Amino acid sequence: MRHFSPNSTVDAAVLQRILSAAHSAPSVGLMQPWRFIRISDSALREQIHALVETERHLTAQALGERDGEFLRLKVEGVRDCAELWVASLMDRREAHIFGRRTLPEMDLASVACAIQNLWLAARAEGLGMGWVSLFDPQALATLLNIPAGGKPVAIICLGPVPEFYPAPMLQLEQWRKPQPLQEMLFENSWGCRADGNL
Repeated sequence: MRHFSPNSTVDAAVLQRILSAAHSAPSVGLMQPWRFIRISDSALREQIHALVETERHLTAQALGERDGEFLRLKVEGVRDCAELWVASLMDRREAHIFGRRTLPEMDLASVACAIQNLWLAARAEGLGMGWVSLFDPQALATLLNIPAGGKPVAIICLGPVPEFYPAPMLQLEQWRKPQPLQEMLFENSWGCRADGNL
């Protein structure tokens, strides 16, 4: 979600349920690498918005001929949402070997599971959520005093919305069409199309 109801709030009990759902996510080796930082200071929210704006323009430059089209998209609700949170990987993750020896990125996968739980719980509570990834991780880490080794992975916009989109916003804006499930399914080997009779 990128569009939020102005001047809205989230009930404390609802917020606690949503955060508990996030914290109940599975994690590799039960390392629970997620840390959630609530942004309640309005000046700090503005600084985060400025980081997002900087990256939005850099992303537009990187897109080349689609830059203008990209800049017309609403890509975040940092100023508008009732609740603003940052999800971060914890520091000292190298001590966790179980499940990460050959796949160290499983810590990030575990944080993604927590964010997904948060998203689903928010939707079940009738709230919208947006995952913002347009920011420089080091700049945001510095702004939030995240210790060395920690890494912010998502700015989370959460709150009441005027309405839920009938389809992903980027699809509605004709930025990109979603691919059908069948295009993502292989059988026994990469590229071997799975039987359509699943």
